Formats: sequence, structure tokens, C-alpha cells
Amino acid sequence: MIKIMHRLINMTGRYKGRIRASYITAFLKGLMMKVPLIACFFCISFFMQHTMDKTKCIYLGIAVLVSVILEALFEHISNILQSAAGYMVFADMRLRLGDHLRKLPMGYFTEGNIGKISSVLATDMVFIEENCMGVLSELVTFLISQGIMVTMMFVMDIRLGLLSLLIVGVFVIIGNLMLKATTEHSIIKQEAAESLTEEVLDMAEGIGIIKSYNLLGERSKRLTEEFEKSCRESIRFEVDYTPWSRALYLAFGIGTALVLALSAYLHQTGVISDEYMVGMALFLFDMFVAIKSYYGQMARLTVTDASLDRIEEVFAAEELKDEGKKTFAATDSFGNEIEYDNVSFGYTEKDVLKKVSFAVKQGEMAALVGPSGGGKSTIASLLARFWDVKSGRILVKGKDIREVPLGSLMDQISMVFQRVYLFQDTVYNNIAIGRPNATKEEVMEAAKKARCYDFIMQLPEGFDTVIGEGGASLSGGEQQRISIARCILKDAPIVILDEATASVDADNERAIQEAISELCKNKTLLVIAHRLKTIRDADQILLIADGEIKEQGDHKKLMEQKGTYAHMVELQAAV
Repeated sequence: MIKIMHRLINMTGRYKGRIRASYITAFLKGLMMKVPLIACFFCISFFMQHTMDKTKCIYLGIAVLVSVILEALFEHISNILQSAAGYMVFADMRLRLGDHLRKLPMGYFTEGNIGKISSVLATDMVFIEENCMGVLSELVTFLISQGIMVTMMFVMDIRLGLLSLLIVGVFVIIGNLMLKATTEHSIIKQEAAESLTEEVLDMAEGIGIIKSYNLLGERSKRLTEEFEKSCRESIRFEVDYTPWSRALYLAFGIGTALVLALSAYLHQTGVISDEYMVGMALFLFDMFVAIKSYYGQMARLTVTDASLDRIEEVFAAEELKDEGKKTFAATDSFGNEIEYDNVSFGYTEKDVLKKVSFAVKQGEMAALVGPSGGGKSTIASLLARFWDVKSGRILVKGKDIREVPLGSLMDQISMVFQRVYLFQDTVYNNIAIGRPNATKEEVMEAAKKARCYDFIMQLPEGFDTVIGEGGASLSGGEQQRISIARCILKDAPIVILDEATASVDADNERAIQEAISELCKNKTLLVIAHRLKTIRDADQILLIADGEIKEQGDHKKLMEQKGTYAHMVELQAAV
């Protein structure tokens, strides 16, 4: 328990001092809660001694009133110091997580970690924030209060002190056994929640495919199984926890009864006076409340421990190193704008690219063609440092991209892919992402060049129209043209182009081709080609298969070789 609390406190970072300060106010609040009982004890004692008078009665009443006011004040201060700090801790942590995620290689997001990220944000952080940060000071207060209670028993009589200490020891044993039994189930419970989140996201993202192939029943069954698994693990956790919780209540009842019995015996033998016996009766049922309440928080703290493990696991994911110091300047002299020098890369131990080398001069177009899975997209992604090369190097304007800050590198590159993502925001803001400091006139001009100005003006609010998340309220061709508009606005010297017309209708194809022509003027192009007729004029064409460059040259040269490229061209021409 103390170890888990220590983890929580260390996690609070710069708010650690506020959390620790709340221990004092929480403890003072606990003392104020006891003042009415103490006043009651003195009141009964005065009556038993026949010494009660009006003045004492007024003083006792004032003491009770002041204690209630101070209790409320300390509670308020404790909430400000502790609970408010808890929300600020996780606000900072979410910002740090966002910063961390943007520095991770793209491979992290394609290896089944989306569910983990969602669970950490929506489940783990929320659970700790709402269930644990507000009780840290109380847990510390419980320990201090129990120590004070046991000390008081030793002051009254050493036998009462030893018995109280023995009962506290029983609580500790039960608590440690409970911790050992529930920790494993807490981990399984949280893993089940993560698996459920992953399945929900998969179904939501693929609902179109699921429906079109009539797989709704099958996927619904899998989702139902995940819900049942999550429910089952939650119930197992409660079933495993309940016997230990019952043992705590039994220890509390039996321990209280034993202290009462010993106190009665000592009273009968004259060791304890009548007044002190009355005091024992008043405080007896508070004797072990602190230790019982302390271990009563076990369930939430074991879940918290598992949640902290998962949060730390996400933060432990290795970031792409961004320690580059070199920058690009207009005065730089270089031979090739893009150069791949013996580049090898693998998502796992197996290489998917093997010693790839080629160069693209400024203003040239290099086209990557070949079978699916050959490595075309990987080559393009490595240029944008979605991953780092395993060996070799990639140069942009003569500089190794690992030696350049990521922000500076991305200023040099625009990317247009088949799969477009637009944010739930205005059309204007979706385009302005390309260059946030652009003027309104520049945004409008980019829209015109991308052939999307006319359809934007037909929207209900024009450029101020809020589009659905992912661009759901626009057609695929319209989304594509808006994404091209943002790239035109960015005006980066290098363009990575995954042929954007490969999956759009004929009406949109012409507009998109015109938009791409505007985007590509005076740019250096790296094109992933699907329709070979669109790259006949490329300065060089690279046939990529099995992670290697199998053929290289312009269209005419490759057709003369009558190799794989020529065969692909003939096949597409025959369709």
C-alpha cells in the first residue's frame, strides 16, 4: 500500500509539495472531527463529578462550534491542495503524453497500440484522477491517527496498548494478503478493458467494410465476447476482493470487542476510573476505524497500481531521436535534393528494404512502382522520418535527416496520400494547417489552385462550414482536393505523392489531376505510382520488389529492357 502511494506521489512531479502539504490539513481535519467526542467526554465527566456549570457548558459549546468551522475550513484547504492538484497533474500528463506520442515512430501506432493509448487516456488516467488523487492525504492521516490511538492505549495501560498493537498487526497481515491476491486480478481487469477498447475502435473504424461484407453478426459476436470478458474479469476481481474485505470487518468487530472486554476487566479491578471507562466507551468504535479505512482503499489502489504500469508503459515507448542541430538555408549548395545511400530498414528483425540507393535532383520526379508489399510506401515514409533507417542514410539537400530537427525537416516536405484525414473544424482551418500564419487571401488562392474553391463556396457557411471528423460530410474527391490545398499553401520544396486519383471517380479525377499539377510546379517529387500512364514523363522510375530496386531508368529505357516494368505497362494497357 505504502509503495503504491509512493508511486502516486512521485508521479505528481512539481505538485508533490502541494500533495504533502495536504497531509497536514487532512490530519487537522481529522482532529477536529474528534473534538465533539472529546467535548462529550468532558461533559459527562463534569456531570459525574458534579462540577458542571454554565461557564463550562458555554466553553464546551464554543469548542464544538469552532471545531465544526475549522473542520470545514481544513476540508476546503485540503481539496484545494490535493484534489485540484490531482486534476492539474493529469492535465499536464495528458499534454506530456500528446507531446510524447507525436515523437513516436509511426510503427508504434500500427502495432496494436491504439487500444492501449485510448485505455490509458479514457480509463487509467480518469480512474486515478477521480478515485485516488483525492484520498492520498486521508490515507496518510489514517496511518497517523491509528498511531495516535495505539499510543493513547499505552498511556492508559500497557495491556491495552499491547492488545491494540496486536490487533493492528492482524489488520496488516490481512491487508498484505489482500494486496497479494487482488494485484494480479487488477492487472487482468485492466488488460480486459484495453482489449475491449481495441475491439470497439476496430469495429467503429471498419463498420463500412463490416456491413458491406455482411460480417456485422460475426464482429458483433467478437465485441459481445469482449464485453462479457470485461464483465467477467470485473466480477472475478470483486469476488476475489470480497472475502478479504469481510475479514477486515471481522477483525474490526472482534478487535473492538476484545478491547472493550479488557477495558471492562481493568475497570472492575480498579485500574481504570469511571471517567476513563466512559471515555473508552465513547472512543472505542473509533479505535480501529483508521486502519480499517486505510485497507478499505485496497481495491482502488491495486487498480491504480495496474493503471500506473500501463501509463508508464506508454511513456516508456522509445521516441524518434530529435537531437539534430543542422538546419536548411536558402544559401545551401548541394548536388541532389534527395539521396538514399545504402538504406536498409525493417519493422522487426527482418529487413523490408535492403541497401536501397538512388538520388533525385532538384525539380525532378522519381516514381516508385512495383507489386504491393515491395517497399514503395516504406521508402516514402522513411523520407518523412516516420521511422528511422536501420542502416545507411537519407540525405535532404546534402544533410542526413537524422541530423536535422524534425520540425525543420517537415518544413521541407508535403505529403498527399490516398487516405485523407480532415479535422472536425472549419474548411478554412483545415486548409490553413498547411501554414497557420497565412493570410486569408493566400488560403483562398490555395483553394482555387486545388480546384476546391467552387464547391467550398456552395457549402452552407462557405469556408466557415464545420466539416465532420475525418471529413465525413464531404466526398472522397472533395476531401482529397482540400488536402492538396493545404499542401499548396505549405509550399514545401519536396512533395511525396501517393497517387491520389487511384480510387476516385472520373469526375473528381480531372479536378484532382489539375490540383496536383498546381502543387507539383517547380517541386522535387517522390511519387508512389499505381497508374503507370501518369508517370511516363518521370525523370526516373524505380521498380521496387522484395525491398530492392530491381529496375531503374526513365520510361523509354525500361520499356526497351522488356523487363517487369514493361510487362506491367502492357498489362495495364490491356485493361
